[in-house]
Amino acid sequence: MTQLDMYPCLWFDGNAQEAAEFYAARLPDSHVDKVWLSPSETPSGPAGMVLVVDFTLAGQRVQGLNGGPDFRFSEAISLVLECDGQEDVDRLWDDLLADGGEPGPCGWLKDRFGLSWQVVPRRLNELLDDADPERARRAMDAMMQMGKIDVAALERAADGAS
Repeated sequence: MTQLDMYPCLWFDGNAQEAAEFYAARLPDSHVDKVWLSPSETPSGPAGMVLVVDFTLAGQRVQGLNGGPDFRFSEAISLVLECDGQEDVDRLWDDLLADGGEPGPCGWLKDRFGLSWQVVPRRLNELLDDADPERARRAMDAMMQMGKIDVAALERAADGAS
């Protein structure tokens, strides 16, 4: 079999490069790799416009396409950032909400471009997978009441403390 690469392509309305630079400035191991200019006119714009941006987010290859206004992001697709602890949760949450993002429930948010993210501490997954089903249930019930995930509050809930 020949080599096969797979990576997501995110549809933007003219601001793929701005989005790639926004993300690269906020996530470790992230950078803009290449900006492709359109060699001819397309339905989304004139020749010479930024058509495609290849970038890396947290070590993962991603592509941004300036496809025009026809499609928008929805919560049907989100990017998960599983991080080490509360400090990382707080920083990533605030950084991705910068300049017009919207907080959501259960660790979800939308950035200013409308892309959905889940900012998840590893500890949440550990608590939800606890061998004691009551601890896991209490942690899940607590998480369902949160916007940004609060690790200490999850642990208190799992332990049965208020």
